[in-house]
Amino acid sequence: MGSRYLITFRSLNIIPNSPYPAMNCLLQNSSHSKLLSSHSKLIVPFVLLTLLLFPGLGQSEAQQQEHNQPQIRVRSQTHEQATTQPRAQSQAQSQTQRQSRNQTQIQVQSQDQAQIPDQTRSQGEAQTRAQPQVKPQTQAQHQARTQLQARTQSQVRTKSQSLKKERYSSLKEALYSSGLRSSNGPRNVNWIDGGDRYSYMQRNEETSSMEIRAYDPATKEDMLIFNAENHTFPGADSTFEYSSFQWSGDSKYLVFQSNFRPVYRRSGISDYYLYSVEEESLQLLVEDARTAELSPDGQKIGYERDGDLFVYTLETEEERRLTDSGGDYFYNGRFGWVYEEEFGLAQAWEWSPDSRYIAYWQVDEREVPIFQMTDYEGQHPDYETIPYPKVGDQNPSVRIGVVEVSSADKQWIDHPEDGYIPRLYWTSREGQLAVVHLNRLQNHLKLFFSDVRSGSSELIMEEQSDAWIDVFDFFAGINHLFFFPDDREEFFWISDRDGWSHIYRYDYDGHLKNQVTTGDWEVTYVHAVDGEDRRIYYTSTEVSPLERHLYAVDFDGSGKQQLTRVEGTHNIHMSPNTRYFLDRYSNTTTPTQVELWETDEGKLRTLEDNEAVREFTENHVYAPRELFAFTTSGGQQLDGYVIKPVDFDSTRSYPLLLNIYGGPGAQGVYNAWESTGWLQYLAQEGYVIVNVNNRGNGGYGKDFEKKVYKQLGKWEANDFVETARHMGAKSWVDSSRMAIRGHSYGGYMTTYTMFTHPGVFRVGIAGAPVTDWRLYDSIYTERYMGLLDENGEGYEQSSSVTHAGNLEGDLFVAHAAMDENVHLQNTMQLMTQLTSSGKDADLRIYPPGAHGVAYNSTSYLLLYETYTEYLNTHLK
Repeated sequence: MGSRYLITFRSLNIIPNSPYPAMNCLLQNSSHSKLLSSHSKLIVPFVLLTLLLFPGLGQSEAQQQEHNQPQIRVRSQTHEQATTQPRAQSQAQSQTQRQSRNQTQIQVQSQDQAQIPDQTRSQGEAQTRAQPQVKPQTQAQHQARTQLQARTQSQVRTKSQSLKKERYSSLKEALYSSGLRSSNGPRNVNWIDGGDRYSYMQRNEETSSMEIRAYDPATKEDMLIFNAENHTFPGADSTFEYSSFQWSGDSKYLVFQSNFRPVYRRSGISDYYLYSVEEESLQLLVEDARTAELSPDGQKIGYERDGDLFVYTLETEEERRLTDSGGDYFYNGRFGWVYEEEFGLAQAWEWSPDSRYIAYWQVDEREVPIFQMTDYEGQHPDYETIPYPKVGDQNPSVRIGVVEVSSADKQWIDHPEDGYIPRLYWTSREGQLAVVHLNRLQNHLKLFFSDVRSGSSELIMEEQSDAWIDVFDFFAGINHLFFFPDDREEFFWISDRDGWSHIYRYDYDGHLKNQVTTGDWEVTYVHAVDGEDRRIYYTSTEVSPLERHLYAVDFDGSGKQQLTRVEGTHNIHMSPNTRYFLDRYSNTTTPTQVELWETDEGKLRTLEDNEAVREFTENHVYAPRELFAFTTSGGQQLDGYVIKPVDFDSTRSYPLLLNIYGGPGAQGVYNAWESTGWLQYLAQEGYVIVNVNNRGNGGYGKDFEKKVYKQLGKWEANDFVETARHMGAKSWVDSSRMAIRGHSYGGYMTTYTMFTHPGVFRVGIAGAPVTDWRLYDSIYTERYMGLLDENGEGYEQSSSVTHAGNLEGDLFVAHAAMDENVHLQNTMQLMTQLTSSGKDADLRIYPPGAHGVAYNSTSYLLLYETYTEYLNTHLK
């Protein structure tokens, strides 16, 4: 029997001039303009667009973060047609197509991944029972876990109570329900004046216009800074529109990003405007720039355009070109797709603290293989090309240059030519650059200190791992491993060398002075390193892997203080001077709370309590998360949550959906508020929904996370099956009616689990799945799987295609033709193998979509209606 290829072109009937604005993927503000914390790894290509198209839709409160920039009447772009060209001439055409497509395409993240907080680090079965186990949790963590489970399990409403409450009339209402969406308080928060005030965006209730305001915690003064309604584009009559902004270091200017055209996940092309706060004047600075940033002294603005770097002096209004070698697949101060995606980099250049120099990456992708995608929208197909190195392919070559702004003189920095340069930093010493080098396996890190005048470099420290070394954690929002306080004598670095992620202090000669934090828990984010008070502020899992709390500790490791006390998942935005911080937190019983704290004095005020959400859940059916833990047959303890049907009756037997992601470093289960519209609708319709923190996930230490090294899929699938069996043993779960569903890495795990453990799940739903790791990009895949010529059998066994002939049950796959992240090639090879094995599956393709599959509100709703119908057809 052949595979059923259900290809929908209904999604092509999209409104030609969509009312939904283009997404500002770059999300630049003064604190996040260069590195967004924003990886699915494979999932997030559509998280940010969902937040803008449907603000707060289906998100946990922890996911909605202050650096998500609202789109303010972004102007629509004209779709440009392109024709196929030879490789050397096709870059501009491909970029134009991508920009145009991204203007109308809405990449919507899978609902399950809306639960991942911004500043929380995310996370296979023992081969025998005698195999060494992961360290047990501390007694305090065990007690906290037990108390959480008891509290959440006591909150389940009885059938008679829920029957009296309002219900969703349709899936559409559940997805778009405003009552379940929490407010995140002040939006687009930027600390200014060194951290004594913060600016934020707020919609004026009377005029509906978006304002930029500034609040002074000391005086409680709240003043208007900018209102777009009062300004027009220079030389035009139309009201000024922008998508994001950044402050100058002296707080005298705002730089607005306007006319944004996304290119990749974190980058795009924009026009930039300068606003003088004192003069209330607005002027155009530069058009069609990729990235732009004010110098620390506030006198110049640097930007990258067409593969070269420029600087504009505000006083003289003069532009100076700093580099001139940019061209097709060769860039100064710009990354290609793979560096941007896998190292979380949006801007490939950095101002020096004294504004004299710019350090930059020069990226050469001319030898990187080109991947081609087909755009079917015109009478004749168009082709979009992108340099995309797959496993074993030639990677981009990079080198680091430093250019003196006043003279445009350049100096190349000495560093190893092979491997990667995933990070560079200006140290606190004048004219000194810190360059981080990783080998291709990403298990050997070297830190060099370089003199920008001579280009000479000195090896300061190095570290090796028996698995991989993370320099970027998408799920935690970690962009940096190194921190350089102003004392010019020491620096800090995060390592899991003792089995847990902790902070270490070094002197500038590379000698370890002390380990700052220690224990069987993980540091997930460093917010500030205060050189004057010699204190470090960080978030960790010390209370529980399911929670995140803020701590402060002295440089020598003494004087540790927990600053957040309310149970739950806390997302912190600390002022640069560490005097204040904003705390956004939630737990299973409390929707997002937003509070302003003075670090030494305590809470100053509550900015948002989301009482409206509480009232909604009191009058409307709502299914909370219940946290649970269990021990697998191999002796490994796993944490999970269950969402029970709103009419839960323990004498009944319900179908179950295991809603997963599962990728390295991710974490799906937190003590956080549940607000996912699709899952709430399924709970109303009588489904039990479960998620689990599987091995490979972050937050549980090195042994737990890196268990999956060189064998992706194996232990994750084992833990999903163990979870299904644990839940299936309950009287109120029908073990013959269980489904597994995920997107991206979750799509991979859906197919892999069904193929390697046939018969456990009756239904599988896979969105944009990787099906063979040989088809994915080199940097991500080789980090976790090693090199192909050294682990060929591992690649073969980790492939869903290899095991596709074992399929039992019903499998539905959704993919998009223009997915530049996980190529449609993955699904096509899977479907071919299924057909060749005489297996049946259902396929739906969205031709214009990218990694999120859906690309506008209509296709998004259709996608989840299809998922729901598929579950109902095969499980009910």
